[in-house]
Amino acid sequence: MSSVVQLNKKLQPVPITVAYGDGIGPEIMEAVLKILAEARVPLQIDTIEVGQKFYEKGVTTGIPPAAWDSIRRTKVLLKAPITTPQGGGYKSLNVTMRKSLGLYSNVRPCTSYHPFIKSMHANMNLVIIRENEEDLYAGIEYRQTQDAFQSVKIITRSGSERIMRYAFEYAVQNNRKKVTCMSKDNIMKLTDGAFHDMFTMVAKEYPQIEADHYIIDIGSARIASKPHIFDVIVTENLFGDIISDIAAEVSGSVGLAGSANIGANYAMFEAIHGSAPDIAGKNIANPSGLLHGAIMMLVHLGMNEHATTIHNAWLKTIEDGQHTGDIFNDMSKAKLGCKEFADAVIARLGQEPNTYRPVKYAAVKEGGQGGIHAVMAKETEVRKLVGVDLFVHWYGKDVNELGTLLDGLSTPELKLQMLSCKGLKVWPNIVTEMDVTDRFRARFLPETKGADITLKQVSDLLSRAADKGIDYLKIETLYTFDGKNGFSSSQGE
Repeated sequence: MSSVVQLNKKLQPVPITVAYGDGIGPEIMEAVLKILAEARVPLQIDTIEVGQKFYEKGVTTGIPPAAWDSIRRTKVLLKAPITTPQGGGYKSLNVTMRKSLGLYSNVRPCTSYHPFIKSMHANMNLVIIRENEEDLYAGIEYRQTQDAFQSVKIITRSGSERIMRYAFEYAVQNNRKKVTCMSKDNIMKLTDGAFHDMFTMVAKEYPQIEADHYIIDIGSARIASKPHIFDVIVTENLFGDIISDIAAEVSGSVGLAGSANIGANYAMFEAIHGSAPDIAGKNIANPSGLLHGAIMMLVHLGMNEHATTIHNAWLKTIEDGQHTGDIFNDMSKAKLGCKEFADAVIARLGQEPNTYRPVKYAAVKEGGQGGIHAVMAKETEVRKLVGVDLFVHWYGKDVNELGTLLDGLSTPELKLQMLSCKGLKVWPNIVTEMDVTDRFRARFLPETKGADITLKQVSDLLSRAADKGIDYLKIETLYTFDGKNGFSSSQGE
């Protein structure tokens, strides 16, 4: 279904795809589209249906083929919140879209609007840029034993380089002064270490931008206590999801924040809050988060003047005390419903705030944000197979018995070096009070350090394990890269 928003006749309408979503989605989308129409934004809208309706029809992604066709045609999606059913194998629509469309960068500005909206921090104005495709959100999980579950964390150099370049380009384009990387590379030395290393490498290409790094735990605490010390934060997928909600909450309200998902060819814009089915249809939802997502969309489309007009009208509405119930406080002058709030913004189109600093969006410079692909570096390192980790199921028996059994699989080419459980060495020669589980890792390395081994020898090891009835779960082949271990040691190893 297509419709054309009221146009500025000097400009050709730009096609976008719109999804009204679930819960409060339809009413906040109606409010936002009304504001865009009254601001004479030249948009040609193609409406799609996704979400709960299709989940209930058995479409596990919530996205029918026709929706994909529209998004691939317009390349831009403005999406209201979606309800993802619990259980039943249903996949997050957001995660599916982010991966399928290559939306590798999630951009979440978090700003306080003191004094008219109560905030813990009056001077907060930061942007969180979150890598959107990798990390634990890759969703690669297994149940391996009665007791043990596994989730695989994926970090790539190419993906990390891409998000770092986006973050620094964003800083340059938006006159930001500093980019901060957050990771946990003091513990996850390979995955988060690679992420941090790429930040350090890319930062050297932007000497005009200050660069620093925080471990994620203290970084999260500082966002909550001293957010004014940050400008642009770049981080991994899971960490970014968590800290962006922390930042939005301490700024005043999660309900005010918009979000952009940017790829080299496609983009999706939304509010960061959920579908709130408990208040759906009551005309009390705040459309501000989705409106801020739409403003980000306009900037992305090069409609910086329209974005400026709408954002300033919104600021003027807030400082005039025209508030929805979720942000109503002693500075408020009127408690408005969703529709009435939209009308209040429309009435102030063309006006600028007096207390807040007016915004002015500049056109994105060509060759700046967007269009950044993940490019793998040439394989120049010498990659050498040096061993194998064999993961086994062992329940309710003595660990020394397991060590003896697995040591019987040893050959000079692949000899059992140690057993670990939950990352701690538990065999041989270590005493631990840790409660072990039923999943153990057995590390086999050549008896002669540095000796060559082959995949055939790894396969033979598995055959010997099968012949002895050892209940193995999986293997991880171990490599060095230019002589440097591509695998971690266990604690105590």
